Amino acid sequence: MVLTLTMADLADITPYEGENVGAAWTDETRDEVGLQAESFVCCMIRYDAVTNWAAIGAIEKRIMTEYVARSVALAAIAFNMVGFTSRIEAEDMLNIIVWRLRAIEKLLTDQKTVTFIQGGTV
Repeated sequence: MVLTLTMADLADITPYEGENVGAAWTDETRDEVGLQAESFVCCMIRYDAVTNWAAIGAIEKRIMTEYVARSVALAAIAFNMVGFTSRIEAEDMLNIIVWRLRAIEKLLTDQKTVTFIQGGTV
């Protein structure tokens, strides 16, 4: 299956998942979790970035792509930690992802960032 996400694709997501993510974590699952993450980003910035994706600049897109990709990876790792060398390895990966997601959320909820994403000047 090809992912139907607007903000991220498989190449964006897999580096954050790591090589030990479970085989039961399918592209269909990635797609659903990714669509939810895209919706969350749009609600967070109060702007339909999915519909207006083509109008958003390349630099502005990257932070939203990272957010969606990391969100999917977080769900993938938490879904099944059996494939990792230890539960601690998986938990360390989750902690790093959560730290970065929180940093991105802080940035994306800043009104200056939202104005920038929408093509305005800050």
